Amino acid sequence: MLIVLLRTVILYFIVVFTMRMMGKRQIGELQPFELVIAIMVSELASLPMQDTRIPLLHGIIPIITLLVLQVSISLAELKSETARTIFSGKPSIIIKGGKIDIKQLKYDRLNINDLMEELRLQGYYNIEDIEYAILETSGQISVIPKTELEPATKQDLNIKSTQDKLPITLILDGKINKYNLNLIEKNNSWLQSQLRKNNVSSSDKVFIALLDSKGKFFYQLKEGGSSKQ
Repeated sequence: MLIVLLRTVILYFIVVFTMRMMGKRQIGELQPFELVIAIMVSELASLPMQDTRIPLLHGIIPIITLLVLQVSISLAELKSETARTIFSGKPSIIIKGGKIDIKQLKYDRLNINDLMEELRLQGYYNIEDIEYAILETSGQISVIPKTELEPATKQDLNIKSTQDKLPITLILDGKINKYNLNLIEKNNSWLQSQLRKNNVSSSDKVFIALLDSKGKFFYQLKEGGSSKQ
C-alpha cells in the first residue's frame, strides 16, 4: 500500500510539472496536438499507479518524452508558419459581411445550431450584424461586429478618464505583504497611517486591505465593516 501511495505522489507531481511546462492554456484553448499529449500523459501516469508490476520509469520516461516533444513543436510553431499550419491548422472565416459561408461551415463540420449558440453566448443575435465570425484553431469563435454597431468608447465620446491599474493586495488575513508595499513604493509607516485614518488599531484585525484599480485604499475587517478612502 505504501509503495502505491509513493508512486501516486511521484507521478502526480511529474504530471503537474509537465502540464505547467506546457503553458497556461485552459482545456478549451488547447491546440489539437496539445490535447493529444495531455490525454496521453494522463494515460501513461495511470498505468504505473494501477499496476505496481510496471516499473515507475516506464511511466516517467514517456511523459518526459512527450513534454520535450510538445515544447519542441511549440518552438517550431513560433519560428515557422508552415509548422504552425501543420500542427494547429488555420483560422476559418465562417461569416463575412453578414452572410454565412456554407461551404466553409461544412468543411469545418460545424452545424448551424452550434454556430448560433456561440454567437448568442457572445451577445450577437442577428447574423446580419456581424462583419466577420472566425473559427479559431482552438475551436473558439471570434466575432467582429459591423463598425456602426460597435459600442461607443469613452474616446469616441471625448470623455477624459484615467487608466485603471491592477489592484494591489497589502494585507491578507492580518499579514502584511511587504513585497507589494515595495512594488508601489510605500513602506509600513504609510500603511499604518492608512489604517489609523480609518480607526483601525492593528493590521491583525484586517481581513483584507488593498489599493483598488483607482488607487483608493480599501479594507475589510475580520469581524465585518469596510471602507474606501
